[in-house]
This record gives sequence, structure tokens and C-alpha cells, in this order.
Amino acid sequence: MSALRPTKFLRRGVAAVAAVALAGSLASCAQSERETGSTADEAGGGDFVFAASSDPVMLDPAMASDGETFRIARQQFEGLVSAKPGTTELEPLLATKWEGSEDGKSYTFTLREGVKFSDGTDFNAEAVCANFDRWYDWTGVNQSENITYYYGKLFRGFKTGKTGGIYDSCEATSPTEATVKLNTPFASFVQAMTLPAFSMQSPTALEKYNADDTQGTEEDPRFSAYATEHPTGTGPFVFDSWERDQQVVLKRNDDYWGDKAKIDRAIIRTISDPKARTQELQAGNIDGYDLVGPADVQPLKDAGFQIQNRPAFNILYLGMNQKNSALKDVKVREAIAHAIDKDAVAKSSLPQGSLTAKEFMPNMVEGYNDSVKDPAYDVDEAKKLLKEAGQEDLKLKFAYPTGVSRPYMPSPEDTFAVIKSQLEKAGIKVTPVAAKWSPDYLDMIQSKGGADKHDIHLLGWTGDYNDPDNFIGVFFGTKSYEWGFDNPDLFKALAAARQLPTREKQIPAYEKINAQIADFIPGVPLAHPAPSLAFAKGVEGYVASPVQDEVWNNVTVTR
Repeated sequence: MSALRPTKFLRRGVAAVAAVALAGSLASCAQSERETGSTADEAGGGDFVFAASSDPVMLDPAMASDGETFRIARQQFEGLVSAKPGTTELEPLLATKWEGSEDGKSYTFTLREGVKFSDGTDFNAEAVCANFDRWYDWTGVNQSENITYYYGKLFRGFKTGKTGGIYDSCEATSPTEATVKLNTPFASFVQAMTLPAFSMQSPTALEKYNADDTQGTEEDPRFSAYATEHPTGTGPFVFDSWERDQQVVLKRNDDYWGDKAKIDRAIIRTISDPKARTQELQAGNIDGYDLVGPADVQPLKDAGFQIQNRPAFNILYLGMNQKNSALKDVKVREAIAHAIDKDAVAKSSLPQGSLTAKEFMPNMVEGYNDSVKDPAYDVDEAKKLLKEAGQEDLKLKFAYPTGVSRPYMPSPEDTFAVIKSQLEKAGIKVTPVAAKWSPDYLDMIQSKGGADKHDIHLLGWTGDYNDPDNFIGVFFGTKSYEWGFDNPDLFKALAAARQLPTREKQIPAYEKINAQIADFIPGVPLAHPAPSLAFAKGVEGYVASPVQDEVWNNVTVTR
């Protein structure tokens, strides 16, 4: 889930987080800052070694929803549009401009000329359409939520299946112009194209290395030859090697169309333990890492290391699986909400500067409803509601991930322990269900086979772009195995809001939906944690992004 961007263009510096606003026809004529810059001969060279909290699931971003896969994908792949450095504002990337039709059902992209995929094939309008058609044409297991999460959530269907979704077709009107047609309006379509899941991939490589060979079978396409050994994009780095649970090595793409990388290699090491990441930085074995433990920030600063903080564009929540009959009762869900002391959760297990949450999105996202009331921490009220529901002896399987840190959940074990204790004070009996993050935990939460294994769970989201649909639409837009409920009124309201033609019309609709969600209580929004990154003294050129749009072509390391 975001799901998990370093500097893509000639990144100038960190700007304030800004809302994405597309006026009128959603036209943009701005030229990208990512014009051809330093050459390999001018580059500083050497390695940049970054520690990740977990292994990537695989290397095909179209089939990913996790941050560590996306962190690596952002170095190798590019989309039609991107976010400005350090912000959530749109800027051109592989498309130099775009224009939307008045009815919101057609978008024409003018493409950058002279761009090639790293296999030497041309990036052009036909390649754009090939990617869109690939996503739409997925069948069988490739339509599973735990495999093609983002496409399913945002496009709402495939060529075959219960619904065809909102995608209609793509036409290459010239080598440098592609028009994407939709069946229904999607006001945030262009913003969604900043997601790594919608990066442009080489159609030639996809076919050559059998990226979609497993369609219609029970095999997992995430482990095809393409997804594990031959990812092929247009970005400033190319794939070199992957040692499972050890490291991924990327090489500078010397034929890159834009600002060529200043380092020779980017090495992403997998170090799941936060304390071990800190020790490796202190020992000089890595140059930086994400998700710094709250207790490590000040000691690292005192020792001369660099700390960068991301704006908290995220949400940590306690999810409730209504496949459990007791959790179908809103009184039981309300009791759980009253049993949780969010301030104590934040103080005991989250970084300094984290904010408690009352909605499933940060207050900087348009459509946030200030009037929503947060259930107060009240153990007696929780017990009263459980008694009224006939659930004084409620037993819940509480799932949480191990061996991982996420921006919204830096210490899952600690957060679990605090909430478990609070629930037990309200008389709820808790059975721990621990699972390794990737792929076990995500599969358990998001797939049909895992629905019986958990009643409540910890999960969260880092926003991909400034749009309420990217938060509450992703969580609650359709029926899913994670939540296990069927709420047609909520689904219809979210579907209608995302199709409104202007943001001005969307804002009041989403404010009403946030109130609707608060009354329904599908889960408990807990907090907006403040993620930190740490770097060695000699690292320069890294711009922290609220949406983790961090591409490393301008990073240098002086040892």
C-alpha cells in the first residue's frame, strides 16, 4: 500500500506540500526540469548504499502495491507525469503536456521525443497504448487484488470479468501523441498517472521475458522472468542483480534521456531490523536509510548524521474484518473505537511529531471534514456497548506484521502491544496473529484465503497524490477481503464523487462521505506518523518527498 520518490529531474529543493490542482481542461504546457544534464563523465561516481526495511516483492511495478518495490521501481521506470520535488504538485515527465476533454472522458498526452527504453527500443505512443492495454487485458489470477492492486482499485475492472471498469481504449494518433479514452469521468486520472504502478514499460521486454505468461493459471505472475530479472523502463538506472533478502543492485543508465545519475551504482540492501540499520549507518556500511526509529533521531543528529523529515502524508489504522459476525454490529466496532487511546498509541510507538487521526486521510487532503467527531477514549463506554451487543466475551484474532517498518507504522510490534493492552482493559480477549510482511502479511489481509485468519489488523497508507479518492476511495470504494463488508450506499457515493468534473464539486461530496465513514466505523484511524530518513555526512542531493517520489539521479556521496 503505497503505498512506497529521490530526485527525478534537476531537483531544486524541498517545496511546501501543495495540493494538486488542474484547472479548466486539465491542460499543462510546462516543460519538465528533467532536461539533459550531467553526463557520466561529469558524474561523481561510486556507490550509493541505501538500506530498505524489506525485500521488494518483485520488480514489475504494475503488479506492486508495496513501498519497497516502488522505491526500486522509481529508479528504473517513469510515468507520463510526476510530482515536483518535495511536493504533491504535478509536473511533466514522459509526457510534456496533456489536455482533458470537457466531459472528462478523454485525455491526450503529448510525448517527449527521443526517449528510449533501456533495451534500446523506442518510447512512443504505441508503447503507451501497449501498457494501458496490458493492464486492461489481464485475466485470471492477474486480476487478483493482491497482484494488480492499483489498477483494480483505480480502473475498477478489466476487459473480462464482472465489470469492464472505466478504461475504454488508447489510440496512438501519432508517434508523439496518445489519447486515452474512459467510459466514465475520473477527475484525478492525470494525478493517478504519477503512481509507479502506471509506469511505462518496454512492450518488447514484457513479451520477450514472459511478463504475463501465467494469465489464466494459478501461478504467480509476480515471479516471472521479467519481474525478477529483466525489468525494463526509461529511468536513470537499470537493473543489475538481485540477491533475495540481501540486496538489489542498479547501474547508471548511460543512455538516459535526462539528467544522468552522478553515482555509478545504487545498492538497496535489505535490513529489516531498525536498530541494525542505525548501526550500519554509524559503522559506515550504508549511506542512508528510511524509517528512522524515534529514539534514534537525536543521537544520530548529535553524531553529525543528517536527518530529513517527510511531511506526514499518510494514515495508520486498525482495520476490522466484518467477515467476523460480531464485527458486523456497529456497536461492537464503536466499542473498539472507544477502547483505544490514540494519544498513548502515538506516544508509546510512533515518532515524535506524529498526529492522532480522526479520518482515514490527512487534513491537508481536500475533502477532509473538520466537523467529524472522534470517538473519545472511554473504557467504560466500550464495555457498555459490548454488553448491549451481547459481546462481553468478545474474542478477536489481531494480525500485525513482523520484520518490517513502514512510514505509517515504523514499529508494528510496539503498536500492536499498546493496542492489545488497551483492548484487553475493555474485556476483549486478543489472540495475536503475527506474519512476515511480504508476501505473507499482505496476502493474508488482502486475499480471499486470508479472510478467516484475522478479525482486526494493523495497516496503513502513504498517499500517492493529493486526492481523497487516493485514500478513502482506495480503502472503501469497493467490496474487499480486507474489510469484508458490503455497503452499497458508501460504494455508490465514492463512485459518484470520483466522477464529478471539478474539484470544487468534489470537496463537499467527500466531506459528506468522510462523515458517512465516521458513522459506519469500518475501522479506527489511529495516527499520521512523521517519517524520518538518516544519511551520512557526505550524502548530497537527496530531496525527501511526502509521496516518496525520490529518484536518485542527483545524489552524490563523498566518503
